[in-house]
Amino acid sequence: MPLVTATVRKPKSAEFKTRLLDAVHAALVASGVPETDRFQRVIELDAADFRYDPSYPDLSSPRGEDFVLIEILWSVGRSVKVKKRLLADLMERLAAQGLDPEHVMVCFKETTWENWSFAGGRLIHA
Repeated sequence: MPLVTATVRKPKSAEFKTRLLDAVHAALVASGVPETDRFQRVIELDAADFRYDPSYPDLSSPRGEDFVLIEILWSVGRSVKVKKRLLADLMERLAAQGLDPEHVMVCFKETTWENWSFAGGRLIHA
C-alpha cells in the first residue's frame, strides 16, 4: 500500500491536484501496485512554510511556484530498477500534463510489511 503525499505551494487548483495525483497513481499501477490501492494526500503550504532551493543540485531551469515534492511511503522490496522505471513513467506522465519534470522531487520511504494496519487495528502482514 503506497501512501502518497504531494507537497505544493498555495494556491493550487483542484484540477492541478487531480492531474498530479492521477499521474502518480497511474505510474504506481504500471509498476505493479493494485488499481484499488489508492491512498493519497496533498498538502498545500504558504511560501513561508514550504522553502526549497531553486536550483539544487544542478537543474536546467530554476524551480518556481509549481515545484512539487512527492513522497511515496511503501513496503520494502522494490529494486532500484523498479524505482527508476516508475520515475521515468511518472516524469513522462507529468510532462504530458504540462508540469516540468525538472521541478518535481520524489522521495521513496520504505517500511516493513508489519508496519501497515489497513483497518480495525489488524496487522494482516504480521
